[in-house]
Amino acid sequence: MEALLNPHFPSDPSLAAGVLPAYWVGPRHLAGDDGRLYDVVAESLAGFGWTSLTVVRGRRELDEPPDDNQVLRSTVLHISSDALRWAQWVLPDEPFHLGGLPIAWQVSARSDASSLLADWSAYFTPGVPGEVLADFLLALDQCGQPTTWPAGPEMVLDAATAHGWFRDADQPHAAAIHPTFTARLSLGEVPPLIQDADPRALIEDEEIGAAGWQAWAEPAMGAPYLWAASFSSSVPHGLVAAFASSLSSTAPVLRRVFPGSTRDKLLRAPAS
Repeated sequence: MEALLNPHFPSDPSLAAGVLPAYWVGPRHLAGDDGRLYDVVAESLAGFGWTSLTVVRGRRELDEPPDDNQVLRSTVLHISSDALRWAQWVLPDEPFHLGGLPIAWQVSARSDASSLLADWSAYFTPGVPGEVLADFLLALDQCGQPTTWPAGPEMVLDAATAHGWFRDADQPHAAAIHPTFTARLSLGEVPPLIQDADPRALIEDEEIGAAGWQAWAEPAMGAPYLWAASFSSSVPHGLVAAFASSLSSTAPVLRRVFPGSTRDKLLRAPAS
């Protein structure tokens, strides 16, 4: 938020009411999540008809009064009506880190509702534009079988290059980059702790192990990531393509809060 010359008498009435002004901004991969990543995604899932519940894990000592029970972790879980796909808000749940950032959402799917294990999982840190994650979940909700999709990796690259991204000259069949070099989609080695039913995911060998899609935004070379996303090796390419298409879209997004590391790189226009 920019400092006003006289903070006691803001010139914008919306600021006086405690509401930040809204702007249409781009490019969306640098726009951040507006501090509303949970709300945007949860509202989308509710619109799909997914059920939500809160799982609380706690610890209780012997003879401890109920009011003193210590809550260790809590997770908000959203489940599709067919129970084949689910999304977890795990930020309060001591998640592992991806690109130096904690995981905020974990999305999973299975082919059989009787199975206790997910066939694949995808992970998203804070800073991922909520619109992009919502589009990924919309594609997941609308696909008939969430673990199969008759498409190859070219579909992901085509989705990004259709909006002006270009293929990496060194990996033309496995990576796409934004023209400003501030974001990248890459098919390759999967980071540790990424869960997948494919046993090759357990092998730490680029030639033998299963490859998965990774995406991230890096505002400047060597700077901390703005956000990161990881798709396990069995995530259908068609679903990753939906993510790539939304991420690379040139349509502006509405924002009131700008990431400090990218605010000077964003194009802005007042929303009203």
